[in-house]
Amino acid sequence: MSFLSEILDVKRNEVKKLKQKFSPSLFRSEEFFETPTRSLKQALSNASFISIIAEIKKASPSKGVLIENFNHQRIAEIYIESDVNAISILTDQIFFQGNISYLRDIARFKTLPLLRKDFIIDEYQIFEAKASGADAVLLICEALSVNQISELTHCAKECGLDVLLELHSAAEIPKINFQLNSLIGINNRNLETFAVNINTTLDLLDNIPEDTVLVSESGISAESVLDQLKNTRINAVLVGEHFMKSKDIKHSLTQFKEWCAK
Repeated sequence: MSFLSEILDVKRNEVKKLKQKFSPSLFRSEEFFETPTRSLKQALSNASFISIIAEIKKASPSKGVLIENFNHQRIAEIYIESDVNAISILTDQIFFQGNISYLRDIARFKTLPLLRKDFIIDEYQIFEAKASGADAVLLICEALSVNQISELTHCAKECGLDVLLELHSAAEIPKINFQLNSLIGINNRNLETFAVNINTTLDLLDNIPEDTVLVSESGISAESVLDQLKNTRINAVLVGEHFMKSKDIKHSLTQFKEWCAK
């Protein structure tokens, strides 16, 4: 069994439990369900710099715990004080030591879009995201069929959420209706091997329509990489490990923002 298949098996069990505990109407009664959302796509559309989605990520399957004395609220405060463009929050518990409660806690003082990053396979996870204060959700092409991508995107939009649709290879491009999904993430990490290659982004750009908002994800931790991306159509980068492993997140962000200026 591949690692992605293992994750999706866990997610299917989690969705079963979620459906036993909640109904759509119960989600609608939750704290944030009727709260207006902030547009992730709009937050990333700036021509003078590469926008930053800064990620809150306690651990990863390949590297274990990334940050000791983890405090998701304090990290979010630093990100907001440092004027990042959006925050990504890992909510997967089993593989990334995240929690949906992190999203709710940060939503109470957010001033910018929050992206729920998880392995979403069912509309109940989208309802949960909206009820917990998300402004956008991540969908992963490799984990979903064409119909699932369409259905989950429509569900998210009906809830007022943006969708960051992520792909990893050219083989996934035929799955995408770019008129429906115009905010696209290119993940430089292979989900089967966890190897990272920035050329994944560079190689896929010519296959994606010009009017798409593009995010490069994973393996972005050096000025040289940003210099490469600044010469492309990339609008934003999603960065987690670089900040999580830093001894001074605020200083790292100041430096990183300088790298992102065009």
